[in-house]
Amino acid sequence: MKFDSSLAWQQASAAVSANRDVLLPMAGVFFLLPRLILSLVMPEPPLAEGASPEVMVQQMQQFYLKLMPWVIPMALFQAVGTLGMLTLFTDRSRPTVGEAIKLGAKGVLPYLLAQILFGFGIALVLGGLIGILATITRSGAAVVAIALTGFVLVIAAYIRIVLVAPVVAVERVYNPVAALKRSWALTRGNTGRLALFLGLIVLVALVALGAAVGILGSLVTVMGGAEVGKIASALITATLAAVMAVYLAAILAAIHRQLAGPSAEDLSATFE
Repeated sequence: MKFDSSLAWQQASAAVSANRDVLLPMAGVFFLLPRLILSLVMPEPPLAEGASPEVMVQQMQQFYLKLMPWVIPMALFQAVGTLGMLTLFTDRSRPTVGEAIKLGAKGVLPYLLAQILFGFGIALVLGGLIGILATITRSGAAVVAIALTGFVLVIAAYIRIVLVAPVVAVERVYNPVAALKRSWALTRGNTGRLALFLGLIVLVALVALGAAVGILGSLVTVMGGAEVGKIASALITATLAAVMAVYLAAILAAIHRQLAGPSAEDLSATFE
């Protein structure tokens, strides 16, 4: 089936509007609050002025190592929220928020295992291939070209498994390998369209986030001082990240609905 990005956006926007009463609390609990707390508890350290690139890289590495004990539980928590929202968007039985969250929690382990398997597979295949080719060529330009090609292949492969979350949440496929295969099959023939659509969505979201934090954060800093400005910037970032998470879940649900076709329940409802 040929992917229609305009239809996917229309369906996603309509789904968010129709379910905003339940989505807003979920977005606040699963995305806004964790992101805000993390930003306030573990703010990024200021980089030393005049520091060499090596020192700055070392500082950021140390910061992210300290951040890992916070990030991993937050990622699990947010995965429950994403899968729960996907359930709300797509389940014809109209589950309550609590039921959707329970179903989301049930799918977290298969979803994360699928992501881990994919990551290991990519690292093993592409990493080994790039390493072998780089050793054979012994040319700086060739190594750069190989690395760029590998990056493009990674993006293309990720697009092929982007529907793992709706496959787990909507189709209740709890086998990680089966979920990866199902997403790979659903996206066949639409990799370029999906990459362009999702890339545009991400670009617009990042520009909007940067503009909001830059303008509103600077305004609050001027009016209330540096500390108030930091809190305001963290709140703006967390709020917009929560909104983006809601729309991303709606977009994935719309893409899945298009490429998977009508479910058995939809077909039976048509003839009732």
